[in-house]
Amino acid sequence: MATARTFMLSAAAAAFLLPLTAGPALAACTDPPQPGVDWRQCNFDRYDLARIDLTGARLDNASFNRATLAGTDFTRLEAGRVRFLGADLTGAVFEAARLRGADFTEAKLQDASFVNADLADARLVSANLRGADLTGARLRDANFFRADLSGATWIDGKRVCAEGSISFCR
Repeated sequence: MATARTFMLSAAAAAFLLPLTAGPALAACTDPPQPGVDWRQCNFDRYDLARIDLTGARLDNASFNRATLAGTDFTRLEAGRVRFLGADLTGAVFEAARLRGADFTEAKLQDASFVNADLADARLVSANLRGADLTGARLRDANFFRADLSGATWIDGKRVCAEGSISFCR
């Protein structure tokens, strides 16, 4: 009898404690695009997701290679190690986004806004950042090799990179 009672108490305790210890459920990659969507580790290579609102979305380790995302709002995005290789992100908004280790190699980022974004360890190799706004962005160890920064507003919010600024703002 004592054994049965102990088991019942243990089962009841587990039923109560399990929801408290379990992490948040991951959203499916088939969930519709919307603010706060959780698309961690999803693959959207070559998708057309232009001009949508992904404010506050979770995109850690997701892939958007060669995707069309022009004009998309990624404000307050959580996206460590997200991949945007060759993606069209013209006019996209990444304000206050966390993009540590993101890969924007060969991405089209003309007129994109990275105001107060965290781009530490990001790869922007051969990316087109013409006219982009990097005011307040954190760029520790970001790689801009062969990136076009012509006309981009630099992190101080005052300096505009000269025409022909390749790999660094001059």
